[in-house]
Amino acid sequence: MKIQLKKNSSAAFTLIEIMVVVIILGILAATIIPQFMGTTQDAKISAAKSQVAELESALERFYIHMDRYPTAEEGLKVLVDPPAGAEAGADSKWRGPYIKQLRNDPWGNPYQYAFPGTHHPTSFDLWSRGADGADGGEGPNADIGNW
Repeated sequence: MKIQLKKNSSAAFTLIEIMVVVIILGILAATIIPQFMGTTQDAKISAAKSQVAELESALERFYIHMDRYPTAEEGLKVLVDPPAGAEAGADSKWRGPYIKQLRNDPWGNPYQYAFPGTHHPTSFDLWSRGADGADGGEGPNADIGNW
């Protein structure tokens, strides 16, 4: 048995078939995309927490070598460059750099450092101001600190 195709038949999709596929894709996108909307914000918060912990560890190593925490004037920059008056060498206590590069938080703002700290009066406070770049806030705008 041989099946013969008509010579005039075309092998194309109809407009209805294309519209059905587009509608199905739209429905799928409408149900899947909202699940990933908060993922970027959660990733930035996790990255900020991780970077605060890394900077806190570097500050503790600085304390072990220098017998003091950086002053508020020196700030976090002292983790990369030696403090004024202390050359990196055999006669200096500074054994840095303690971090490769001082980066901004995931929202592009510099990390904040205070010595002595408000939350830790005998040591330091280290924090990111969150998504809004201002102290305080709730949710994604909340500060992320070492307290």
